[in-house]
Amino acid sequence: MTKPSVLYVCVHNAGRSQMAAAYTHHLSGGAIEVRSAGSAPAESINPAVREALLEHGIDISAEVPKLLTDEAVVASDVVITMGCGDTCPFFPGKRYEDWVLEDPAGQGVEAVRPIRDEIRRRVIELISSLGVELA
Repeated sequence: MTKPSVLYVCVHNAGRSQMAAAYTHHLSGGAIEVRSAGSAPAESINPAVREALLEHGIDISAEVPKLLTDEAVVASDVVITMGCGDTCPFFPGKRYEDWVLEDPAGQGVEAVRPIRDEIRRRVIELISSLGVELA
């Protein structure tokens, strides 16, 4: 049986999609293939996002924002968008979800924590819907 694969997409791939990808990898114990990308990637990960995830024992300091490609979408079973609007490619046969979440860009860690916690909650639901047990 092949691993389910999930692609998280936001504009800068520096906050929301990085948090979702990190939680999916961490909480699934690697049982889900995870990708993240942005329609207009930033130069680096949002430092408040990195700090907020470290509070939960997840280190994303080695991650870098990546450009969204059609290949990443084609290779994924589930595509989760987070405010990338019309720039997100659509391919028939994929499961798409749009998660409306506040953008952590330019915010401090106190403002990022509730966004982080909501992403974690949604990731747990997604993992369960894919038939994968939490690690």
